[in-house]
Amino acid sequence: MSRVRSIPVLGLAVPSVGAAAPVTWQIAEETAVALEYNGRSHAVMMATPADLEDFAVGFSLSEEIIPSAADLERIALRDTPLGLVVSMTVDPLRLLRGALRRRSMEGRSGCGLCGVDSLANAVREPKRVSARLSVEPSAIAAAFRALPDHQPMNRINHSVHAAAWCDPAGDIQVAREDVGRHNALDKLIGALARSGRDPASGFVVMTSRCSFELVQKAAAVSISLLATISAPTALALDLARGAGVTLGALSRDDGVVLFR
Repeated sequence: MSRVRSIPVLGLAVPSVGAAAPVTWQIAEETAVALEYNGRSHAVMMATPADLEDFAVGFSLSEEIIPSAADLERIALRDTPLGLVVSMTVDPLRLLRGALRRRSMEGRSGCGLCGVDSLANAVREPKRVSARLSVEPSAIAAAFRALPDHQPMNRINHSVHAAAWCDPAGDIQVAREDVGRHNALDKLIGALARSGRDPASGFVVMTSRCSFELVQKAAAVSISLLATISAPTALALDLARGAGVTLGALSRDDGVVLFR
């Protein structure tokens, strides 16, 4: 479960009827998180400063920088006046092809691809997911209903995304939160890897829309079913179909819509 990261601030509550009144509001933390491999800066992401070891592992796997979590020999966190640095040590021989494509600017919390240095690197073809998972639509709907119970940060600040991994029955096993939807998924992927769980044996539900970088990340770790509260974009669906990933979205009648 994610550690709650919120900051109390004073605001002014203005109701539609009646007088305004001061109120203390909890807001989400967001900070620059630099990711380094073997001393070389790779990306700077804007993220919630919690579960950063999970984030490091998940980002490394979902961006196909390393083939397995075991290839990260060391993860060290360093605080600086400008933000946090996550320094990772990897055997250079274990870096996957293309792993050194660098992001030339910061990755904002709402953008999982900011700073990728070419269109080809941005819209890269996801790997094909061969594993198939049998999940009833009712299990997906049940997972969505249970999701708020696994969002401790959002209960306080109402402003962070969640990604949760569920077993085929729809029971949530692991969840992570972040101001960025792609960061939440990376943290979830990292948590699964660090706990020895096989991502392919379950499915993921998220509180966001489904953009194409989420499909890329899911496919990279063989997740064959990704369900989000909002419908996928056209590009996300195109990539998902090519990768063998089923997408789902919450429908208005508390059911789900599946896109294959």
